[in-house]
Amino acid sequence: MKLSDKTRLQLTVQKLIFLLLFISCIGMLAWLSDHYSYQFDLTANKRHSLSESSIDLLNILDKKVTVHAYTTDDITKKAIIEIINRYQQVKSDFDIRLLNPDIDIEQARLDGIVMNKPYAFVIYYNDRMEPINSLSEQAISNALLRLNRRDNQQLVFLTGHGERELDGDDNRSYSKLKQQLTDMGFNLQTINLLQQPLPENTKLLVIAAPDKDYLTGEYDTIETYINDGGNLLWLVDPGSLHGLDKLAVSLGLQLQDGVIVDNNESLRKTLNIQHPAIIPVTEYFPHSITNTIRYNTLFPMARGISPLTKDKTVNHWQAEALFSSFGKSWSETGSLSEDMVFDSSAGDVAGPITIAVALHRTTGNIKSQRVAVIGDSDFLSDTYIGAGANLNLGLNFFNWLIGDDDLISVETKASPDTKLELSETQLVIIGFGFFLVIPLLLLMTGFFIWYRRKNK
Repeated sequence: MKLSDKTRLQLTVQKLIFLLLFISCIGMLAWLSDHYSYQFDLTANKRHSLSESSIDLLNILDKKVTVHAYTTDDITKKAIIEIINRYQQVKSDFDIRLLNPDIDIEQARLDGIVMNKPYAFVIYYNDRMEPINSLSEQAISNALLRLNRRDNQQLVFLTGHGERELDGDDNRSYSKLKQQLTDMGFNLQTINLLQQPLPENTKLLVIAAPDKDYLTGEYDTIETYINDGGNLLWLVDPGSLHGLDKLAVSLGLQLQDGVIVDNNESLRKTLNIQHPAIIPVTEYFPHSITNTIRYNTLFPMARGISPLTKDKTVNHWQAEALFSSFGKSWSETGSLSEDMVFDSSAGDVAGPITIAVALHRTTGNIKSQRVAVIGDSDFLSDTYIGAGANLNLGLNFFNWLIGDDDLISVETKASPDTKLELSETQLVIIGFGFFLVIPLLLLMTGFFIWYRRKNK
């Protein structure tokens, strides 16, 4: 086909227009990618994105955050920019300064930097600074928690009556809990009421499962603290209340006898629980303490709590149940064994049974007072604090009790999609398919193609 000069000119113009539009589109895409960014996380638990805990924390920070990162390694710089970018997507005034310790010597001196690693980090917020040992979400968010935490957050743990130890070396101790609370900016102190009085700046008093009786004078000190508006966390195990019976009465609570058990073998097998007295909790009643809990928790050797109804209160306390055992559980008043059965005539109480209660009141000169009573102290021990969401739940109790409802802990995200687990049936199917079915199909296909060509 012969083209006229006019047609050639039209085709040339069309090519130039197409080329111009193509270059314009490329330029526009480059401009958009430079000025706007969008990313998505396809990992199983969004471990490359900020957790809801960190996002909630950033939303309450009303001042600028600055991170000084010291390094000379380009790969480390890239990793730093990547993690900080996650924070910048939520909080626009979250800045990062990449500094060279060999050049920015004066700033390193002001930040107190000692380069004993290939990198060093300092975070600034609210005219305060704190060094952090790694640029991970857990390290950054917990540092911000500490910097934002109000001063004088004094937590006092009573001691001298067999309570849980903060510095013990056995599995019953609370050493792991102590480390977490310290990382979050709390000041922890143990007090023996026979040796010294409660500090005036006590923000929260913790009674963690004593096994010896409090004296009358000691109880009077506790009662005075509560009457003056003090907050309380009471972890109470089955058995005697060891001189704190009047405390339960003053709070309007009835602590049930016996140990909560759930002898549902199928449930225990599913959750890999060995003992019927280890109670799993998978559902929680709405409350600031439980709203962020998404996993199960375990409560070994727990006792039930009977809170009063909302229309019947004692000393103006308003009680709310936080979670309970399953419906098939009961409070066993006899001995624990595999062949236990519910027996109401023996004093057993049918489930579901409340395990934890939150109380609050506002009266007279007391602006806001909070108390939490939990029918188990083992769930925060070194043995069980890592089970399910036990740690998160425990830290939420502490934050709520001091009035920091919006400050929560940040835990390291697990990576459930880094390990492939296959059942024996799946392994047989895969092995049978790869070593027999697929080779046979290839042989049959090859033979069919050869046969067709031969007979053409």
